Parts: sequence; C-alpha cells; structure tokens
Amino acid sequence: MEYDTDGIPRGQAVLNGLVALLDLEKIEENIFRGHSPRGGTRARVFGGQVASQALVAAGRTVPADRRVHSLHAYFMRAGDTASPILYEVERTRDGRSFSTRRVVAIQHGQPIFAMSASFQVDEGGLDHAAQAPAVPAPLTLPTLAQRVAEAEGMGPWGKVPRPFDLRYVTEPPWSAASRDARPGGHSQMWFRADGDLPADSLLHVCLLAYLSDLTLLDAILVNHGIAPKDERLQMASLDHAMWFHRPVTVDQWLLYDINSPSASGSRGMGAGHFFDESGNLLATVMQEGLVRLR
Repeated sequence: MEYDTDGIPRGQAVLNGLVALLDLEKIEENIFRGHSPRGGTRARVFGGQVASQALVAAGRTVPADRRVHSLHAYFMRAGDTASPILYEVERTRDGRSFSTRRVVAIQHGQPIFAMSASFQVDEGGLDHAAQAPAVPAPLTLPTLAQRVAEAEGMGPWGKVPRPFDLRYVTEPPWSAASRDARPGGHSQMWFRADGDLPADSLLHVCLLAYLSDLTLLDAILVNHGIAPKDERLQMASLDHAMWFHRPVTVDQWLLYDINSPSASGSRGMGAGHFFDESGNLLATVMQEGLVRLR
C-alpha cells in the first residue's frame, strides 16, 4: 500500500481530497462556491465534478428528511479549472412530499451548467427492479493499476491516483482487446471508494453522480472499436440525467453496467445502471455527448 507524506494511505488521501472538493463554501443563503483540484491534468473542469457540486448545493437547501430521487442537467460551456465556480440555487417548490431545486453554475459571469433536481421524503409502496447481470466478484478481477501496467501508451494518465478502486469486468475501452467493436457498447466495471467515508447520504449520492460521468460515453467508442485517446476524437458531455431508486453506499462494491443504444448526428447516447453486490438496482443514468471524428 502506498502512503502520502502525512502517512495516510494514498487512496484515502485522494478520497479525502474529493470529499473536500464537494464541501462547498456557503457565501449567501442560496449561493455556494466550489473549486477544482489544483495541479490536475485536465484543461477543463470534469463534468462529473460540476454535476456533483451542483447536487451538493441543491441538497443543502432541502429539508433533511428528503433524499434526491432524480436530476436532469445540461452542460453549456467548458469550465475553467483555474477559477472558482458559483452555484446559484432556486428553491422552486417545497411540497408535503417533494422538493424541487434548480441550480445554475456560473463562471466569468456566464452559466456553464444548469440542473434541476427533485427530492422526496422516504415512502413505501410497490417494489420491483431489473435483474443484475451475472458477473465475476470484484476481488477476483485485476485492479486498474494492473490493467494499466499491461496496456501500452497510457502516459501520465495511468499513474494518476484515484479516489475509487475500479475493476473492469469487460475489457477497458483503452485496451488493445477493445479495438474490436462490441455491438451495443456493453461495458461493466466494479468500483468502491478507496477508503472510508462519513455516513452522509447526500455525499454518497453526489459521489455516485461524480463517478457516473467518468466512463459513460466510452460505451459509444466501444461500440465502434475506437480508443478514447484517438486523435480524431472530439468529445464533450451535453446533458445528463440520473434517477436514484434506492439508498446508495459508495464505500461498498457497486457494479456499473453501461451500454450505448444510439449514436448519430455527431452525438452519442450512453445508458447505465448501478447495482450493489446483492443485485439491488440502485440508480439509472442516461447521458448524451458530442462525439465528432475530425
């Protein structure tokens, strides 16, 4: 196990940094300020970061007895990693069972992201769900570091510490074995937080929203046997929607099962489901992205 200079396990230290990133500064009653990681390798703000920070801002204006059950968002401009992001929350409605919020993320005086989110009090009722796919257990699979070590041309990306332990069930989209197109773009991976997390239900859901944007559009590329590092590619998230069906605990193993139902007009669709180790369906995500071959 690797440790940082403070003697904290490297994965826990990176996870702590992500948790701190989601701890927004409240500067007015409905206005929050967030930042991007310092010294990162990204030229623009990661979409999952903006979505998760916006969800934190919305959640902090909602009564404590209400959990987020859905979000619908649009990415409008690339974010600047060197500048803070302001999140303005509109308290659209508070009913007896549901609360609705709208959040706009602003940088340099312009909106870069907009999201609507709905929260609900816990209720009972009808209960059914899609069945989880049969896959190997996570600890029987190689770690991401082992996968990267076997790959070629990964460069500095392969050595970046990550807050999640990621274990691919299918071949990663950047591996040589993925150069053969997989119809439907089907891809599966196990993940869990690489360390301990506080028992904060909003934090766990926001971390799931963060991770949901990491690999979803890769399903489009897998469908065509194209590597994410292909120099012809221009990709960007356009919109993002999530539905949270059951409580989420991100420091336990979760299966991310994704596919791509369609691509056309320089846009592609990614769809995904999150399951726990017991096979319970926890969340569903859909995203459309810009996918141009130049």
